[in-house]
Amino acid sequence: MALYHFHVSRVLRSRGQSSVEAAAYRAGEKLEDRYYGKIADYTAKGGVICAEIMAPDYVPESFRNREFLWNAVEEVEKHPKAQLAYSFDIALQNEFSIEENIAIARQFVMDNFVAKGMIVDMAIHNPDKNGGIPNPHVHVMCPIRPMQEDGTWGEKQKREYLFDADGNPILDGKGNPKYNAVPTTDWNRPEVLEQWRKAWADLVNSEFEKRGIHEHIDHRSYVEQGIDLIPQVHEGPHVRKMEAKGIVTEKGELNRWIKEINQGIIILSKHLKEIVSNITELIRLIAEKEAEARQPDLVSYINSYFAKRNEVANTFSRGRQRAKATNLKAQAYVINYLCVNQITTLDDFRCFISKKQSDIHNLNESMKSKSARIKELKDLIRYGEWYQEAQPILRELCSTKNAKRKEQMKSENSEVLRRYHIAKRILSEKKIDKVDVSRWQEELTSLQDSYQKEYARYRELSAETKTLRDINMYIDDVIRSTHPRRKEEPMR
Repeated sequence: MALYHFHVSRVLRSRGQSSVEAAAYRAGEKLEDRYYGKIADYTAKGGVICAEIMAPDYVPESFRNREFLWNAVEEVEKHPKAQLAYSFDIALQNEFSIEENIAIARQFVMDNFVAKGMIVDMAIHNPDKNGGIPNPHVHVMCPIRPMQEDGTWGEKQKREYLFDADGNPILDGKGNPKYNAVPTTDWNRPEVLEQWRKAWADLVNSEFEKRGIHEHIDHRSYVEQGIDLIPQVHEGPHVRKMEAKGIVTEKGELNRWIKEINQGIIILSKHLKEIVSNITELIRLIAEKEAEARQPDLVSYINSYFAKRNEVANTFSRGRQRAKATNLKAQAYVINYLCVNQITTLDDFRCFISKKQSDIHNLNESMKSKSARIKELKDLIRYGEWYQEAQPILRELCSTKNAKRKEQMKSENSEVLRRYHIAKRILSEKKIDKVDVSRWQEELTSLQDSYQKEYARYRELSAETKTLRDINMYIDDVIRSTHPRRKEEPMR
């Protein structure tokens, strides 16, 4: 299934991040970080397929060396909280070979980043999933500061001074002229990011079409697409770092679960919609040919299909009996399924599929509601525990008369008290009158149990959809072989 993922962040010195280390990690190389005075060595990192620097023609050759480039970025950025680089993380497609993915990524980078004057450090990763679903992706880092055509660094921002109606400079409280800091490029504008996101989707979809691959990705959010799925929980940098080290976290596990269900619901809905559409077409074909109003029952179609399968099996020189036994088992299972669910005609089958579509929709709505409440309860429990943790200290502070001792207690328990004030503010905003962690925990446990049952129901619907697709295929084969589609008359 085609996947759309296009995420952009920034490498920030204010968070202790280094552009040299970030580049070394993405490229799987060993680089000297002169700003922090250390060596960033990621040569043991696996899964790096290729790494290269692309830039406009006017950029000096020295900047095409990774270590020189990013140390130059660190050197030119003087502020201790400087923004160093844009970092893009873009999913590649399993439908393409790794060579095709590299060529597509290069084309996108050249057309959208380098063409705008950006220096690009690109790395393609294809990590070993140990038998799991491959996850090829491309990392792109670009310095935030632009480079001028003379090969020197430009300014990130320029000052636009403010004037009053009479043309006099507007001054601040210290008598200095007021101004707005205006970026010298449009790289950080939301509408430009949206253009890049759409351009990536358009390029990938174009490549799908060229290769005759019936897949499609969409840069829009679920809400923008009108798709009502379960939202994931925000993980945050701490959780992502733990997950990157192979440490399974509660939020990471929940998001993996939600991803599986969302992808599954999309696939199930698509399959059932295709079956309904096909059944409608089959009914039309029958109506054109059948003189009698009554539709033949589906069991007769199933029997006809497997009779043809057995005719083929009789031509086998080896394995004839095994093939016929397999056919008999599948035939009996399908007929029993139709009988148990009282499906006798194509109209019955169409109505049954519609009910399954409704079941999937209701299941999705229920799981979405429970997921939101689970997230809310986890927050309440965390803040409730912070609130309760501070109560003994607060009681002791209230009973202590000695001012020096009070200050000492506040100093010794500063972190606990800091969390208490955060929890108090948030619980007050949520209008929580009574902090009852045990009740919230009981509700959370109950919801998680219910969520597990609904997940089991989702798995049942997945298996059932496969059976429905098989039945649709059997019926389709028989009807189309006896009622061929009419050829369209050529346009004159």
